[in-house]
Amino acid sequence: MSEKNIKKILGNTFMDIANAIETGSFGSKVKVGITTLGSEHGIDNLVKGAELANRDAADFEIVLIGPKVETELEVVEVNTEADMHKKMEELLESGYISACVTMHYSFPIGVSTVGRVITPAVGQEMFIATTTGTSATNRSEAMVKNALYGIVAAKAMGYKNPTVGILNVDNARGVERALRELNDNGYEINFGESKRADGGSVMRGNDLLMGSVDVMVTDTLTGNIMMKMFSSYATGGSYEASGYGYGPGIGIDYDKAILILSRASGVPVVANAIKYAASLAKGNLIDVANAEFKKAKAAGLDAVLKSFHKEAAVATEEVTAPPKEVVTSDISGIDIMDLDAACEALWKESIYAESGMGCTGPIVLVNEKNLEKAIVILGKAGYVASQKPDC
Repeated sequence: MSEKNIKKILGNTFMDIANAIETGSFGSKVKVGITTLGSEHGIDNLVKGAELANRDAADFEIVLIGPKVETELEVVEVNTEADMHKKMEELLESGYISACVTMHYSFPIGVSTVGRVITPAVGQEMFIATTTGTSATNRSEAMVKNALYGIVAAKAMGYKNPTVGILNVDNARGVERALRELNDNGYEINFGESKRADGGSVMRGNDLLMGSVDVMVTDTLTGNIMMKMFSSYATGGSYEASGYGYGPGIGIDYDKAILILSRASGVPVVANAIKYAASLAKGNLIDVANAEFKKAKAAGLDAVLKSFHKEAAVATEEVTAPPKEVVTSDISGIDIMDLDAACEALWKESIYAESGMGCTGPIVLVNEKNLEKAIVILGKAGYVASQKPDC
């Protein structure tokens, strides 16, 4: 061994001792990998991001997986993307690295990623659940899982009781009802409140900008768009300059900490994604996930998810609307797919109702004198969970 290498090893050893004394983390460094092929900005972009992260790497080490480059960081040499991902999986399976950041990686159905952004209004950190992958083929089922995945990521990052909100996409109300059912059954969810005047746990676009909750639940495609907007709105879109990347793939029985970057992610995002990976590894992401899924299943998760696959009931009789009335009161919180069925449920009880669309989403309109009774009927039928005023 050359004198230069001996000096380097000794120097690194003394640095490790100094960092351990400073942080109190003796022998607890984790290794985080990053693959270096596939970026639209070239290998150098990823290496620079890794070197930037390494400046703050008091309790983790970085391993580059890709072609040989000039750097002080450790390099595991491979020269194709296929070999790169194969080597990444080998290093994760062996435990040589605790987490890895990569691009263009395919997760199995049931696994999706939780992104992490800094919202522009007040600089609030927010987890977007989820941003790549597919939690389930049924959209509502997927979003319920996404909520759990977001909670897992937040808790692994040190949030003891993260606030949760559901973005106001088409099936948000059904997802909210399912999550409240889990909460009522014993799986505690800390529902956040919209900062808009009418509040509620269903979030508006304004809440995205303000970071109104710690975990924002949405479908993956919408989440992916949000990540791109948050990370590159100031750069024109071709270079993602802010945030922590698209995050770790999380799923029931999934046991690897693999985080995703976009091919457009720039140096700052690369560095932040590596730090995100290190923090999740230190926070025992997989153990946290297993514990949360166990609690959710004990609270009836399987039955809640199964409810989204109910076969459409075959009508045994034609439902006729009662005589028309003036409808001035609205009931919100109904999925658009349930709108017609909700009206028919009221017709069966001799309450005239019409469907409509308010600024918070789908609504059922009834006469003012029937409002309270209609809410009770729709609640018992499972069409509404709570009532909030429109706009």
